[in-house]
Amino acid sequence: MRRLILTLSFATLAAAMMASASYGQGGPKGGQGMGTGPVAAACQTEIADKCAGKEHGNRAVRTCLEANRASLSDACKTALDTTGRGRNRNR
Repeated sequence: MRRLILTLSFATLAAAMMASASYGQGGPKGGQGMGTGPVAAACQTEIADKCAGKEHGNRAVRTCLEANRASLSDACKTALDTTGRGRNRNR
């Protein structure tokens, strides 16, 4: 019985540590939290001006930014080109 309790305690601790580490890395893919990554930081003005009301996390903001690409700042374009599915684009 003591061995069973010890085993269950260890398994619970391990599961809690894994869940905590995954949450701190933005989920299972290891990305940023929603609306806190490099695109959100570099494109803050553009998101407010052109994509207000779009939800983070379902690609709506990124899709909106891509649709308005011609009017984006260079920093925002670079963030789009070097992160997520835009990584290595234009290279």
